[in-house]
Amino acid sequence: MTPLFRKFLGINWVIVANIIVLITFGIYAIYNAADGRKGFEGMWSKQVVLAAVGLIVLIGVALVDYKWLRWGAWVMYAVAIGGLVLVKMIGVTQNSGARSWILVGGQTVQPSQFAILAGISVLAIIFGDLQRVAPIFRYPFLRIALGGVMTVVPMLMILKEPDLGSAMVWGPTFCGMILVGSIPFRYLIALVLSVLIVLPVAYYFGLKPYQKDRIDTYINMLMNKKVNIQESAWVPYHLQLAVGSSGFEGKGPLSRKVPEQRSIHRTFFPNEAINDFISGVICEEFGFRGMVLLLTGLSFLMFQCIFVAFYARDQMGRLIVVGVVAAMMTYVFMNVGMNILLVPITGLPLPFISYGGTFMVVVLFMFGLVQSVWVHRNISPARTGRGREDDEE
Repeated sequence: MTPLFRKFLGINWVIVANIIVLITFGIYAIYNAADGRKGFEGMWSKQVVLAAVGLIVLIGVALVDYKWLRWGAWVMYAVAIGGLVLVKMIGVTQNSGARSWILVGGQTVQPSQFAILAGISVLAIIFGDLQRVAPIFRYPFLRIALGGVMTVVPMLMILKEPDLGSAMVWGPTFCGMILVGSIPFRYLIALVLSVLIVLPVAYYFGLKPYQKDRIDTYINMLMNKKVNIQESAWVPYHLQLAVGSSGFEGKGPLSRKVPEQRSIHRTFFPNEAINDFISGVICEEFGFRGMVLLLTGLSFLMFQCIFVAFYARDQMGRLIVVGVVAAMMTYVFMNVGMNILLVPITGLPLPFISYGGTFMVVVLFMFGLVQSVWVHRNISPARTGRGREDDEE
């Protein structure tokens, strides 16, 4: 048995099966959301192709020892920053109004998603491995300072696109990795308090007017104040109607249980129904039980990843998994939360469910790293050449 084939057999196939089930449900949800929308009829088939490419990427990354990130992460980070610079120079605007995409070979690519992957990789090195290479970084403050700079730079660049949703992912990811990265808890408390102090300043001076309007509208709706449902409150108001009218069973696939299939999302939702507002579509068509099943599947996947983190061979591997889990939980919380008015509308996709090429491939790349941590958990990082695998033959 060759070492490569042994690695292939050693992949955590329960996680792979969980991911495939979620992707399949997502394709079905996109098919439901896109049905009847002019120009969106074939989106579900494109998602099948994107998922197939992403799964190949996942398997390929899983078979390579994640130790390559010790040098590759810095290259990825530099490429990600270059992509964000290109967005500023030659970026294109899509339905969301944010200038967040660039055209590559006729296809739109979103560098901000790749930047999150690169950021997790770099932070895993800073908090898990850098003090061994450069002893000066044994001081927690220096690691936090360097990690903070590596986080804030792309976060501000993404915020200027403006893409508030993608920028918000960096904060919880950074805090989650600090929590596991051998940093004293008092530093995390000080960091959280500092962020709370800065938030009002960021609100008044860092956000665009329409971003402030979204937050104000959300707060006014929570306080049952009058809002303009023809303008700023159009989307949250109709999301509220869609979710509130779904009941336990929902309106059925393709909204068959309502007259002329005129569900809320088919009548009032904008084109983002297949990505940012896919949770609202699932709530309306599959009801409470459909949403519970989806969240159960996502939660089960996150718990499996935490299990992988416990068995990582080193701190860097553990931090990679924690970073992926923190980012994914932020995506899930923000996407589902904004569709049920738990948080303001920010425009974040739902992992494995929302339509999107860059996002699907990047997410599956992240889970490829998680699988690499699992596959190589019993291989000593100190070994070189063919390593321990040959010793066991």
